[in-house]
Amino acid sequence: MQVKIRRNESSENLIKRFIRGMKKEDILEEFLERRYFKKPSEKKREKNRRRLAEIERQKRKEKESNH
Repeated sequence: MQVKIRRNESSENLIKRFIRGMKKEDILEEFLERRYFKKPSEKKREKNRRRLAEIERQKRKEKESNH
């Protein structure tokens, strides 16, 4: 990822743009994920857990909106 300084831009704004870009492209998340080796079975289990948690969140949201 590359961020070029704009005319009259402070270094703080440059850093903020850089961080936003990294979050948008999930660079940091991918780095942290690849830091340690995970067995394929662990990845699969984690993916299922995330999927189930998302389904539960959606159910709760629907329940709240119906009341």
